[in-house]
Amino acid sequence: MKRVFLIVLDSFGIGEAPDAAEYGDAGSNTLRSCFETGKLRVPNLQKLGLFNIDGICCGEPASRPRGAYGRMREASAGKDTTCGHWEIAGIISQKRMPTYPDGFPTELIQEFERRTGRRVLCNRPASGTQVILDYGQEHEQTGALIVYTSADSVFQIAAHESVIPVSELYEYCKIARALLTGENAVGRVIARPFTGKYPNYKRTSNRHDFSLAPPRPTVLDAIQASGLETIGVGKIFDIFAGRGISRTSRTQGNDDGMAQTIAHAKEDFSGLCFVNLVDFDMVYGHRNNADGYAEALSRFDGQLGELMALMGPDDAIMITADHGCDPGTASTDHSREYVPLLIWGGGIEPVNLGTRPTFADAGETAAALLGVAGNCDGTPLARLILRPGTQDLRSGWETLVREAFAAREKSYSPHSAFAVGAALLSKNGRVFHGCNVENASYSVTCCAERTALFKAVSEGERSFSAIAIAGGKTDCAQSEYCYPCGVCRQALAEFCPPDFPVIVAKSPEDYRVYTLEELLPHAFGPGGKF
Repeated sequence: MKRVFLIVLDSFGIGEAPDAAEYGDAGSNTLRSCFETGKLRVPNLQKLGLFNIDGICCGEPASRPRGAYGRMREASAGKDTTCGHWEIAGIISQKRMPTYPDGFPTELIQEFERRTGRRVLCNRPASGTQVILDYGQEHEQTGALIVYTSADSVFQIAAHESVIPVSELYEYCKIARALLTGENAVGRVIARPFTGKYPNYKRTSNRHDFSLAPPRPTVLDAIQASGLETIGVGKIFDIFAGRGISRTSRTQGNDDGMAQTIAHAKEDFSGLCFVNLVDFDMVYGHRNNADGYAEALSRFDGQLGELMALMGPDDAIMITADHGCDPGTASTDHSREYVPLLIWGGGIEPVNLGTRPTFADAGETAAALLGVAGNCDGTPLARLILRPGTQDLRSGWETLVREAFAAREKSYSPHSAFAVGAALLSKNGRVFHGCNVENASYSVTCCAERTALFKAVSEGERSFSAIAIAGGKTDCAQSEYCYPCGVCRQALAEFCPPDFPVIVAKSPEDYRVYTLEELLPHAFGPGGKF
């Protein structure tokens, strides 16, 4: 495909995750709370399959959904914006980022005061609107900075724009970001400027996030490295500390975010447009405003219709979220919930994707739709959702070949110095990687193809779409066509049909495709001969 628009409805959860109770979020369901207001009008989301998603117990399912639909469970340890977006882009965070339920350490605050030359007020978890009401007057009188946190891994600094100019506030945030490293490496330092007179203070749209850089490359880096554009809309640039983003558009709320996305849709570009719509979380979820949340979703749905009308045959729209923030519970914090995954475009099959084990499947799928191997923590679903003939088969095979070359890098081949990698694509879209593992006793050695096959079978897979094989001498930069041995051909024949594609490659652009029957014309299958 030419363009993918990946839209994150910030905090739009669709029901408690299995581990929600561990996070204090049992019973959370952001979608249900919005639906129960009676103000939710989302015909476009409904047609795409929102209410057809497994586990959703409200709304009217579409009789014939127009998009692929499913739900994703967060695999990362956390429920905040940073780890949610990082996971969408392919990185599962195994360790929770630090939080400060009792405020930040005294020595940290003292050093921050020393470097900024300003005293700190508050230093405890607080609501963003309540904290400026509680400390705004003292801040205006003294020039002290309002520092607070939340249940998330954030260090937030609030200041009145007439007391501390926005540019100066950003500099203070940079000082905090430089301090907050090691065990205090919070996910985000956030500038929270506000205006107005007490008690009618109002936070402005000049908020700015100073995030940690992702710990390793994401699918954004892979897409950008392939020569395609990666456009960030909203706070995407901030969340990834600019990594993997070729250009960015800052926004003034949801409506402006969608307006800018629609403007990008009118451009002629190739690549990914990654969008965050933060108002659902910041303006409605955290303020327990279920009516406002439902109305904002309804406005988004109308703008979604405008965006859909601009899509060409080689475009796709993906809609998901980064966590929940149920406006119907007593908590004002994020909630550990499943998030939706809706995918629509001219070439997308309306299939049920079920429950995906990680948000990372979204980013990997976006990359795969663009013909790029993300090589991150998720599974690309492109093979499940693309209509026959939509994607050039060669492009799909090139992606699989690239994964075989990546698997080859892990080869253990000290005896032959001949490294082989294999990438086996299952019918449900998962890719299993294998490399050859040699042994001084020749019969103990296992080929890359069987490593991948046995790995897949041991995880319950029984149906496969294709396998790519890449091999060559470890002391030579040039690969060569590497054909499966007779044992591997017979092993594949146990699970794969005669027309199963076997791709042998010198490079991602130079490969040959055979059927299994061509390579093993008289194989034994489970029921006898082919």
